[in-house]
Amino acid sequence: MTTIGFLACETTLPGSGARRRGDAYEHDLTIALLEAACAAEGLGLRVIDWEAPLAAFDGVDAVMLGTAWNYQDKPQAFLARLAALEARGIAVHNPPEMVRWNMTKTYLRALAGKGAATIPTLWLEDVTARDAQAAFGRFDCDRLVVKRQVGAGAMGQVLLHRDDPPETDWRFGHAAMVQPYLTSIESEGELSFVFIAGELSHALRKRPAAGDYRIQSLYGGIETRHEPSPDEARAARGVLAALPFATPLYARIDMLRAGSDAESDLLLMEAELIEPYLYPEQGGHVGQNLARALTRSCQLEGSRP
Repeated sequence: MTTIGFLACETTLPGSGARRRGDAYEHDLTIALLEAACAAEGLGLRVIDWEAPLAAFDGVDAVMLGTAWNYQDKPQAFLARLAALEARGIAVHNPPEMVRWNMTKTYLRALAGKGAATIPTLWLEDVTARDAQAAFGRFDCDRLVVKRQVGAGAMGQVLLHRDDPPETDWRFGHAAMVQPYLTSIESEGELSFVFIAGELSHALRKRPAAGDYRIQSLYGGIETRHEPSPDEARAARGVLAALPFATPLYARIDMLRAGSDAESDLLLMEAELIEPYLYPEQGGHVGQNLARALTRSCQLEGSRP
């Protein structure tokens, strides 16, 4: 039997007690869906902490990065582990070279250079109070979002207000991306498009809880299924086509309107190629689609000399 390893981490695995993340139920939903789908395809599924000893991967044919949601805190160790798995003949999805490229959000500059519409961004090695004041003027906005260049799930992200600026000695403390706050996150929410082997599986709308702007479930965000218009689907497919790689096994393209008008352009927020949550509750067939794509990939790998 072909065995697929699903990479998790110490804070998403059941049994981690008080250290378990507040959104780890998303891991449970994913595993429940994948176990059934993989069984139907004749695949075995093994959930493994990505930091486990390499012996834990004996007999595994391929891995998907799953809920390895602490990778941003130890990126080099994560990349080294993926390389070690490949060296053992284990197919890694998505591959290490794609992960390395996608890990630092400067990849957005590369996609913008290939025609993807992105949110205006300042790329800084750190952000000071003076940098923030300059950014307010540059973007002519009253709110700024400051994000880590290597980060996920809005961890460490801050929202700055022009009329309540940070103290003069404030410093963000990380290589950062600085963007104007777009009010469409409140009026329409973020639109996410889930692709499996290059095909659009489903889309969803993610809205923040009242009084917040972050759409992740950790902060009370609410997700609902979204039926994309042809133009919306075309915009998301255009981002996928701009990737400098072969089609990834899975991808989630996150987009946001440039303005509060529902007809305004969609801008790319993230092209999530590492360990995106695929929202099985909004996409009932995503497990089946993923299991079939894994089967095809393993068959292809097995046919190579």
